[in-house]
Amino acid sequence: MDTAEREKKFQEKIDSGLKVEAKEWMPENYRKQLTRMISQHAHSEIVGMLPEGNWITRAPSLRRKAVLLAKVQDEAGHGLYLYSAAETLGIDRKTMIDQLLSGRAKYSSIFNYPTLSWADIGAIGWLVDGAAIVNQTMLARGSYGPYSRAMVRICKEESFHNRQGYEIMYHLANGTPEQKAMAQDALNRWWWPSIQMLGPSDAQSKNSEETMRWKIKVESNDTVRQRFIDRTVPQAHAAGLTIPDPDLKFNEETGHWEIGEIEWTEFYRVIKGHGPCNRKRLKARQEAEREGRWVREAAAAYAAKQRARAVQAA
Repeated sequence: MDTAEREKKFQEKIDSGLKVEAKEWMPENYRKQLTRMISQHAHSEIVGMLPEGNWITRAPSLRRKAVLLAKVQDEAGHGLYLYSAAETLGIDRKTMIDQLLSGRAKYSSIFNYPTLSWADIGAIGWLVDGAAIVNQTMLARGSYGPYSRAMVRICKEESFHNRQGYEIMYHLANGTPEQKAMAQDALNRWWWPSIQMLGPSDAQSKNSEETMRWKIKVESNDTVRQRFIDRTVPQAHAAGLTIPDPDLKFNEETGHWEIGEIEWTEFYRVIKGHGPCNRKRLKARQEAEREGRWVREAAAAYAAKQRARAVQAA
């Protein structure tokens, strides 16, 4: 078959709801879109360890410390799942990591904000991971098998992270006046970045049309964002917290919560590298890569020695 015929057959397969597997033929743009999305997702999981890892030694109790340590470990595992999924598309892990360290690869804008108090750890779990779950459960229904299957396990673990974050915020909000003020301050600072992290509006997104046609994504950014808002606003009210949006209102006709206008200037400013912690996050990853080089070299040398012994024994 020529390329046009192959693309037609490929689209028919996508439309029928079948999964695409790694060794099957796929349009080059399909491969490129997936490589972009999965590698950025993997980078986000790895960089996302930094703002929370900052609080492991300062968690207010042994229980909180153990839970946070487990969560950060989960995020590292998510990054590894996703790097593995991306490798099925023909890109190697070293190339992806080099792209991150050189600043050529993007990761989620949300991780370029600082964690100023313990309540920020709760806000990340509740809001950031909450938004991630809504988005990732959608991606779990996507057309590319290795990516959608990775999402199944990741979403289960993210659900734990989300509950852990909301528990922190709920207890703070129902604690002392100072604790409630801390929780409200964290919500004020993380609400809009969490709304923005679900991506540009449908009218602004340059990739949505193609990724939805191929069912890499099965719902638009605005649809996913609305689901996140509808589930999160009642949770805030239950905790006694106030969403920092004077235009927030419930539409009785549609059954949805409506928010004010999103300030996309801030989102694009952070994406372009001008957020509060962009340089700090990249520097931390560069230092980790440099300081851990001897471990990787030693492991590679040991593996090579073991292979040589196996050859000699054979």
